[in-house]
Amino acid sequence: MARKKNGMRLAAAVIGISALVLTGCTGPAATPGGSEGGDGGTTSAPITLGTTDKVTSLDPAGSYDNGSFMVMNQIYPFLLNSKPGSADPENDIVVSAEFTSPTEYTVKLKPGLKWANGHDLDSKDVKHTFDRQVKINDPNGPASLLGNLDSVTAPDATTVVFKLKSGNDQTFPQVLTSPVGPIVDDEVFPADKVLADDAIISGKAFAGQYTIESYAKNSLISFKAFDGYQGLLGAPANSVANIKYYADSNNLKLDVQQGNIDVAWRALSPTDVEDLTKDSKVKVHKGAGGELRYIVFNFDIMPFGAKTDGADAKKSLAVRQAAANLLDRQAIATQVYKDTYIPVYSYVPQGFTGAIEPLKDLYGQDGGPSLDKAKAVLEAAGVKGPVDLKLQYNPDHYGPSSGDEYAMVKNQLEEGGLFKVDLQSTEWVTYQKSRVTDYPAYQLGWYPDYSDADNFLSPFFAKANFLGNGYDNPEVDKLINEQRVEPDRAKRTALIEEIQTKVAGDLSTLPILQGSQVAVAGADVTGVEKTLDASFKFRLGVLAK
Repeated sequence: MARKKNGMRLAAAVIGISALVLTGCTGPAATPGGSEGGDGGTTSAPITLGTTDKVTSLDPAGSYDNGSFMVMNQIYPFLLNSKPGSADPENDIVVSAEFTSPTEYTVKLKPGLKWANGHDLDSKDVKHTFDRQVKINDPNGPASLLGNLDSVTAPDATTVVFKLKSGNDQTFPQVLTSPVGPIVDDEVFPADKVLADDAIISGKAFAGQYTIESYAKNSLISFKAFDGYQGLLGAPANSVANIKYYADSNNLKLDVQQGNIDVAWRALSPTDVEDLTKDSKVKVHKGAGGELRYIVFNFDIMPFGAKTDGADAKKSLAVRQAAANLLDRQAIATQVYKDTYIPVYSYVPQGFTGAIEPLKDLYGQDGGPSLDKAKAVLEAAGVKGPVDLKLQYNPDHYGPSSGDEYAMVKNQLEEGGLFKVDLQSTEWVTYQKSRVTDYPAYQLGWYPDYSDADNFLSPFFAKANFLGNGYDNPEVDKLINEQRVEPDRAKRTALIEEIQTKVAGDLSTLPILQGSQVAVAGADVTGVEKTLDASFKFRLGVLAK
C-alpha cells in the first residue's frame, strides 16, 4: 500500500503522557478475573501501542496506506479475514463465500448483525461499500484493487453477489481482506465522497473488534472492545487499547524502554532495534517480511518524459536503465539498515510464489553497480550528461533512516558524473497528495494488501494503477489479467514470472530493498508474535499483559 501501499506514515508528537494517564482517559479497565479474550485467556489491562505511522483517513475509500489500514482493521468488519498467525482468507461476518459461477462470487452474511450505532448491518451496506469505492475512485484510495469487479447486487438482506469481468479470479477472496474490503455503514457514509474522520467517529460506524472512544488524529486514539462483534477474530484479549502517535522515533524508543507504552511498532531505526535487543526490559519481535522499497519514475515529467519539452521515450528509458545500473543495494542495506533489510532484485518479494530476480540479470554487475553499463546505455540513447534528476523522499513516513538511504542513492547516481541529483524531502501530508503530479522520481514503500504476488503487480503495472505514473504496457496489462484468473498453479506462476521480466525491461519502478516486520514490546506483553504474520495486519486484539 502506497500500500502501499503500501505499503505511508507520520505523526504529531505526544510527549510526556504517562501510561497511567493514557489508561485513565480511555474508560474502565477490565473487571478482575475478566471475560474470555480472543486469545482464549482473560481480558488484560489496557494496552498502548506507539507508532510513527500516520492516519490519512478513516474512510476506506480515502486512504491506501499502512497507518490508516491498521486502524481500520480494529474497527470495521470484513466479509473475509484471516486469523492471527495466518494469511489465509476465512469467513469473517459471512457464513459462506464461494464462486457460484466463474464470474459470480456469492457471500451470505450472518443474520442479525448490527453496527455500534444500532443500525442493521446487512447486504445494503456491503453493496454500498464497494459501489462507493468504485464511484469515488479517490487517487489516494484502494479502488484500483477492484479492477475486475463489474457490479454488486444484493438480492436479499443477507446475500451479496459480486459479478466479475473475468472468471475464476484467484485473487478476489484475498481482495476482500485488503484495504478495499472494510465494510461501511450505508446510513453514515455518503455514496459519492470521502467522509471526514470526525463524522465517522460521531456516527459510531463501527462493527469490528473495537469501537473508537476518543480520537485525536495522529496524536492518540482510544479503543474499547465492541461486544456486538460477531466476526472471525472473536473478543479481543484486552477490553481497552490505545494507539499513541510519535513524530520522532527516538521518543518512541524511549517510551517503550521506560514502559510508558507497551508496544512500539513502525518505525524504529535499525540502530534503535539493534540497541533494544540488548535491553532486558523489552523484547524484539520479528515477523514475515513483505515490504518493498522503491524509486518510482513518473513517465510524464521525469527527464525526457512524455510531457516535457524534450520528450523522448528512448532517452527516458535510458535514464531509468542508467539509474538501475548505478544502484548499490547491498551498501544501502548494510550501512543504513544494519541488514534489517536485504537487497531486492525482483518486483515480487523473495519467499512469495513466482518471485524471480530479473533486475540482477539485466542491470549492474552480479547484483552490484556498474558505471560502465550506465555510461553505455546513456551513450547509446544519445543522452549527454549529467542528467538533471529531481528525486523526492519522505522523512516521516517510511522511517527515520530514509534521509540516510536517499543520501546514499544520490551519491550512487552521481557516481562518474552521469547524474546531477536534486534531492528534496517533503512531509507526508503534502507528499502523499503531490507524488502523482509533482515528483519526477520519488521514494515509495509498499506493504502488501494480501499475501499474493498479484498485489505487487496489479497496483503498479495494470493500466489503471495506483501509482498514476503514466506507465501503460498493453502486453503487461494482458498478462496481469490472465494470471488473476489462471487456476493452474504452475501456469499462473509462469505468467507472474513473465510479468516481472517485462516490467524489469520497462523500469516503471526500481526496487531497492525488502524488509521484515519488527515490533518491540515490554517483557510482560504477550501476543505480539501472533500478529506479525504474512497477512501484514497488526491486531491489537491479540495483545495482553
